[in-house]
Amino acid sequence: MQFIDRSKIFVKAGDGGNGKSSFRREKFVPKGGPDGGDGGKGGDVVLQVDENVNTLLKFRYNRNFKAANGAPGETKRQFGRGGENCVIKVPQGTLVKNFETDEVLADLILPNQKIVIAKGGRGGRGNAKFKSSSRRAPTFAELGEPGESFELQLELKLLADVGLVGYPSVGKSSLIAAVSAARPEIADYHFTTLIPVLGVVSLDYEKNFVMADIPGLIEGAAEGVGLGHDFLRHVERTKLILHLVDAAAIEGRDPVEDFHKINFELKKYSEKISRRTQILVANKIDLPSAQEHLQDLKNLAAEQGIKFFAISAVTREGVDDLKKYVGSELENFVEEIPEITDDVKIFDLDKPEDEFIIERNDAAEFIVRNKNLEKIVAMTNFDNSEGLRRFQFIWRMKNLDAKLKARGIKEGMTVHIGKMEFEWHE
Repeated sequence: MQFIDRSKIFVKAGDGGNGKSSFRREKFVPKGGPDGGDGGKGGDVVLQVDENVNTLLKFRYNRNFKAANGAPGETKRQFGRGGENCVIKVPQGTLVKNFETDEVLADLILPNQKIVIAKGGRGGRGNAKFKSSSRRAPTFAELGEPGESFELQLELKLLADVGLVGYPSVGKSSLIAAVSAARPEIADYHFTTLIPVLGVVSLDYEKNFVMADIPGLIEGAAEGVGLGHDFLRHVERTKLILHLVDAAAIEGRDPVEDFHKINFELKKYSEKISRRTQILVANKIDLPSAQEHLQDLKNLAAEQGIKFFAISAVTREGVDDLKKYVGSELENFVEEIPEITDDVKIFDLDKPEDEFIIERNDAAEFIVRNKNLEKIVAMTNFDNSEGLRRFQFIWRMKNLDAKLKARGIKEGMTVHIGKMEFEWHE
């Protein structure tokens, strides 16, 4: 089973529908007045946890997701229909980041958890909304607000029941091949496995569990040496850890020392991982040199207060007993309720208005950045003279001329706001 644990996707929420500019035209109703309705809200982009999805593989082939736009407003003050949401199903344990800033937006760790990751644009107001005592017959309406769009980085922290950890070449791939239908590459050199391999281990007709062959850890993994952080990330969500050591010490390493080194890396990366239940598994007992290390490993397990198994993944000696014990441990496992910690942000759609930022580009033109003003620009119909005058009023109310003068603007210079550009005059 191929496993894809990182994907980049583009999401675009629906634009709001344009407001309607119209006037009531009915027999016996002279000067009926403005009756243009508001546009519908654009659809949101929603990420939802689906327990039936366990990889990010589908995002390799489909990377663009867009919600529906809102419908335009109608006459008789009728609102346009809202756009349909775009719901993206993701595996439990998906970490969502803003691809450009690397900001963590959400950690989807709860079953059926939902989050609006891109908010649909507000529908533009129809001309009926702009009627007042001083403006009896407004001819302008707002355009729909553009929906939010982001490039997102999705990262999956593997949600296997059992994680296999240990130095390279201790036999993790051989074990997972022996107990499941997974067929990882197996060879006598380091780092044969470069991505986690999932295998479903069947205990009987109804019971099974998922085992993950986590690629080999090395010293310094907690600091990111090798592919350390990539590998350790997958251990976080497992319920049980099988710690494999090479009892035969084929490469001249001490299996007891290996055990301590790997646990040191796990603890340095996460105290929570270091507290996870472990089972010490001595592999390669079919080799004669294994016998001289078995007693030391049994003593080590007793010191650590953990269960010990001696197996051979090649001859399958002891493998069935290990499977049964793991199955019984998982059956009695009490799921820990995940905590939403302060360092994991849940995407906040109601962010406070940002300050005005005025910059200069390479052509010495002025660029005004302010989300609220950019939104007003996007929703203004500049082809309508009343709409243009309303925007000029907003420009004055925000004291934008004084801000630009303070930055040294001169007659005829260009000002960019959002996707529009203006020529500045006194």
